[in-house]
Amino acid sequence: MSLLDGRVAVVTGGSSGIGRGIARGFAEHGAAAVVVADVREEPKEGGPPTHEAIEAETDASAAFVDCDVTERADLENAVDAAEAFGGVDVMVNNAGIWHGEAFLDVTEAEYQRMMDINLKGAYFGSQVAAARMVENGDGGSIINVSSIAGLFGNGDWPTYSASKGGLTTLTYSLAHGLGEHGIRVNAIHPGGVETMIGGEPEDPEAAAEGAEQFTRMVPLGRYGQPEDIAGAATFLASDLAGYVTGESLVVDGGWTSWR
Repeated sequence: MSLLDGRVAVVTGGSSGIGRGIARGFAEHGAAAVVVADVREEPKEGGPPTHEAIEAETDASAAFVDCDVTERADLENAVDAAEAFGGVDVMVNNAGIWHGEAFLDVTEAEYQRMMDINLKGAYFGSQVAAARMVENGDGGSIINVSSIAGLFGNGDWPTYSASKGGLTTLTYSLAHGLGEHGIRVNAIHPGGVETMIGGEPEDPEAAAEGAEQFTRMVPLGRYGQPEDIAGAATFLASDLAGYVTGESLVVDGGWTSWR
């Protein structure tokens, strides 16, 4: 039997990067269907849309739903789309944004946008999915993609750190509140993942030097890949994690082990 045999998953921000890796990983490990919920269908890194790649390369069914996670109605549409495949079993709140900033320069609009996407989106994504899981009566798994910045903060990312710190404690709160319904809620905390770095740097030489400095701090000596996060998500979605809830799983190559 496959790890996710028969399960139906919804992955927000599933078109690109970590979300694409998770969606494809679920399909490769036996999920019956994956709903890719995102504001864009085409992956930022190129290649076919995630739902098309899943159906071409695996036995899973897949669908794309246009979803802005700051709109509760869009989240409802994404979870509704899972009904065509039997109903949501796994909800991955992955959609998010990141950028560095100087704390004293942050505007209200910049702050609100970060919170709306990174925290509000996960809050109501969890709410919508949990309501359906409770209604179906079969339990389920909610996975929030947080960050190592949600555990210790970073002076260069104050708003991002605040949003991910909120997501971390939201995870713990939901694990306590939803356990009686058999719903497990956990968080993954990625470190430096290569697909988050961005496009072509303005100064390739400086970028290469920065990458070398970073990887020297990582015991495994490399940036993370979406597949690394997908492996952790697959574990948390599976019966192997049947007694795991309210936990933070750090996936950073050992970067924070010295803290």
